[in-house]
Parts: sequence; structure tokens; C-alpha cells
Amino acid sequence: MDFRSSDPAAGTVAGPRSEDVLPTTATSAVKVVIVGGFGVGKTTMVGSVSEIRPLTTEETMTQAGVGVDDNKGVESKTATTVAMDFGRISITEHLVLYLFGTPGQERFWFLWNGLFEGALGAVVLVDTRRLEVSFDVIGRLEERGVPFVVAVNTFPDAPHHPVEVLRTALDLPEEVPMVDCDARLRASSRDVLLTLMRYLHSLALPPG
Repeated sequence: MDFRSSDPAAGTVAGPRSEDVLPTTATSAVKVVIVGGFGVGKTTMVGSVSEIRPLTTEETMTQAGVGVDDNKGVESKTATTVAMDFGRISITEHLVLYLFGTPGQERFWFLWNGLFEGALGAVVLVDTRRLEVSFDVIGRLEERGVPFVVAVNTFPDAPHHPVEVLRTALDLPEEVPMVDCDARLRASSRDVLLTLMRYLHSLALPPG
């Protein structure tokens, strides 16, 4: 299974970014969900990696969320996803990923059930400044049996911890991949998705 689709010199994914038409050569489409707590970078990741204009449902945050939404560590955030984000990336000329970003605020988590339907796998975005917001997210994926990888989004002021420490803190099984990423960069977000695809491929292989 070959996932090479980038131009090493340009650091970008091959294929047009501005075209919104569906690829005519794709023979396989996969639904992937980008999940995580409030303000971890889900909308940013979908927007940075999508080769079409991403669909977003961001709304300006209002006083109604005060005391309800936990914005500790992201006090400067002024908008939030209230339904979903949607984007698309062609991994190869035959494989297309449809990306669905979930809302991070707990009061919108009832929407997750519909977004998880038909998803082959998920990316859990983590902010090391607020690891605790990831516990329930990972728990929901494990309950539903959705395979996932963990991507640690590197915020400028976020503390850096060794992978082993983070894995223990999140109580992650050894086989679940964990990678660093910068959700603002297309190449970095693409690499996270490639890690997920390789992980899903390994799970599909017969034992032994």
C-alpha cells in the first residue's frame, strides 16, 4: 500500500487545492473524523490539509458560553465549531479521505454520534497544556470501537513531554500511534493522516 503523494521539494500534497469537483479516478473513499477537546486545532487541521474549500460551521463565541464552556488555556479564542468541519484530501489518485471535524465543546457532543457513523478511523488532536480534555474524547472512541491515532498539536507555549510520558498520562495502548504535528501546516497534517491510514492498514492485515 503506497501512500506517497507529496512533492518533497514543495512540501505540498499533489493535486489541485482549489477544485471542488470530485476526483474521477478515485476508486476508494474513506471517512475520517478529527476529534479533540475545545480549541485543540480541529478546524485548523481540516482547513490546512483540505484540497477543497473546507466547510466550516464556526460561530462567534458569546456570553452564553460563559460558565458552560471550559476555555482554560484558550481564553483568546473568539469562534467555535457548532456542528462540524468538512474537507477532502486525495492521498493517492485512487484513495480519497473525507474529513469531518467534530465540535469540541461538550454541549455539542451529541452531534458526534452522527459524525462517527461510517467512519473508518479517527485522529485525536491533543494540546499538552490541557491534556485532561482528551480523556473523555479517547474514552468515547474506545467505547465505539473506532481505531484512532493521537496527534500532539505543537502550540508555541505548550510544554513538551516525552512520548512515553504522554502515553502513560493518556493511558494509551502501546500499539496506538502517537505523533507530533503542527495543525497549521498542510504537510504536517497530511503526515498525521498517513499515519492513520498505515495504522488502519496494519489492523486489516491477518495476524502473523
